[in-house]
Amino acid sequence: MENVKTARIINGKEIAAQVRAELKSEIQALKESSGVTPGLTVVLVGENPASVVYVRNKVKACEEVGIRSTQHKLPGTTTQAELLKLIKELNASKEVHGILVQLPLPKQINEEAILEEISPLKDVDGFHPYNMGRLMIGNPLLQPCTPFGVMRLIESTGIDLAGKEAVVVGRSNIVGKPMAMMLLRRNATVTICHSKTKDLADRIAKADVVVAAVGRAEFVKGDWIKQGAVVIDVGINRTPEGKLVGDVDFEGASLRAGFITPVPGGVGPMTIAMLLKNTVEAAKKSV
Repeated sequence: MENVKTARIINGKEIAAQVRAELKSEIQALKESSGVTPGLTVVLVGENPASVVYVRNKVKACEEVGIRSTQHKLPGTTTQAELLKLIKELNASKEVHGILVQLPLPKQINEEAILEEISPLKDVDGFHPYNMGRLMIGNPLLQPCTPFGVMRLIESTGIDLAGKEAVVVGRSNIVGKPMAMMLLRRNATVTICHSKTKDLADRIAKADVVVAAVGRAEFVKGDWIKQGAVVIDVGINRTPEGKLVGDVDFEGASLRAGFITPVPGGVGPMTIAMLLKNTVEAAKKSV
């Protein structure tokens, strides 16, 4: 029987643990040199079950590396004016280096207005228009955590991105667009694809790097993948049977890719690791 080559797994849990270990040392050095302990404040409005879990995971990760974390849990009836007032106070606090408002927000609150109120210097999610603009011109300050984590995963493969063909499937402000900018900064030739793209399979077939962030279960088929490509699966979807799958057909893609991220255990752990990294960077800049 012919030997079937399978892709090497990019282990996001292990790489996230490396990032946290690096941050622990950086935080210790920062405390010793300046007396500053990085501080992250998480604001949770309402009782969205997924958000409650995300916030708990973020607080636990902070404790593990030595970031001081505080929480503001507000009722689901909180008004936009009340939330804006709290953000102004956090912007002014010297103890707070990072502010994270957990999304989604209740419908009476305009998310855009809230994200724009957060000081760009404390915007550890990297979503403020100022930070997005800095990324666009190639001089980032704080970068969106998920694509920032994806870059670290790609680095772990040892691939030199210069001149490589990269395809990003998805054009969200949170992943797709910033992902394209980060790949461009590394001199990749980048194509952004989306639900209206024609000949998607043909475009992906030419890609040395594929980042799938479209939010549709197993949307990218295994036989679309170029032999030896790096495949990063940002998607997390639940099948009718309750199984967690990504945006890529993992089994099929593994037979062709050189490197691939699993779901779960690939991109997910990196998002929180890079949130911690952004908090430490924000604290360093405050000194």
